[in-house]
Amino acid sequence: MDLGFHGDLEVGSGLVDLAVNVRRAPMPPWLAEPIAASLADLAAYPDPAPATAAVAARHARPAGEVLLTAGAAQGFVLLAQALRGARRAVVVHPQFTEPEAALRQAGHEVTRVVLPEASGFALDPALVPDDADLVFVGNPTNPTSVLHPAEAVAALARPGRVLVVDEAFADTTGEVESLAERRDLPGLVVVRSLTKTWGLAGLRIGYLLGPADLLARLAAVQPLWAVATPALAAAAACASPVAVAAEREIAAALAADRDHLVAALRDVPGVRVEGRPASSFVLVRISGGGRVRQALRDLGYAVRRGDTFPGLGADWLRIAVRDTAVTDGFVSALRKTMEA
Repeated sequence: MDLGFHGDLEVGSGLVDLAVNVRRAPMPPWLAEPIAASLADLAAYPDPAPATAAVAARHARPAGEVLLTAGAAQGFVLLAQALRGARRAVVVHPQFTEPEAALRQAGHEVTRVVLPEASGFALDPALVPDDADLVFVGNPTNPTSVLHPAEAVAALARPGRVLVVDEAFADTTGEVESLAERRDLPGLVVVRSLTKTWGLAGLRIGYLLGPADLLARLAAVQPLWAVATPALAAAAACASPVAVAAEREIAAALAADRDHLVAALRDVPGVRVEGRPASSFVLVRISGGGRVRQALRDLGYAVRRGDTFPGLGADWLRIAVRDTAVTDGFVSALRKTMEA
């Protein structure tokens, strides 16, 4: 299984991109202007302190409980490297593959807990072994788009365990079920990304929230000046009250576009939408998914294959939520492939 395969590898010239879960929209001035202004400061080494303080204020935490990273993916690498002494690392699948890839590259043996399809990929804390001292789970989960109840995720926390919750898509849900402001759960590390909603995948900016002593261990294995000055400017801007309010509006509009996509997909014979999608993508099961994916490419649409996610197979496809016009064109193409 290719854990290093990601949706950007599906995209090609002339294809409508439904494979990458990054929102495509003009950058608002309150974000574009600080990033542009930061270019005048590139002669100086990056200073993460102002952006760290801004993110900490957003989540009502001390600055020591925030670690800025070059994208959420770097956070997984830091965790895997700094916590090499973990006895049993568990990854709850299906989910984003980079946590397991980072763990394996750091020499960890990984136990997979695969959530059953029959349950709609719902999280059952009892499936995670009691002796697991490093646990990774996504919420909402990529690629299933399942949003687990905060109580179910929190039930995985316990003394002696580091619980890593990947909330890279939490802003797409309006922060519902987020644990980002929970400081009472032992060993909780929340991973956040700013690249999805704000279209900053090329800038590489994310952050970790967690106990100060644990984040200090992660910072010790982080490269010097890991986050560039323009990314720091973006982090500060995206933590502002204006940004948070805008996120909520975007999440509400996304929900309407997602409902439109789900309704259209469920009207196509042979297509099954799994569960209740809650994020900016939808997981579907189609018999002969590999053939359908290629046929869609021939018609101009790129979707994400599912067989590189543990717990899924070639009949699974992930589809990004776009505006209703794009969705209607895509569903029309999908109908053609299903009727062929």
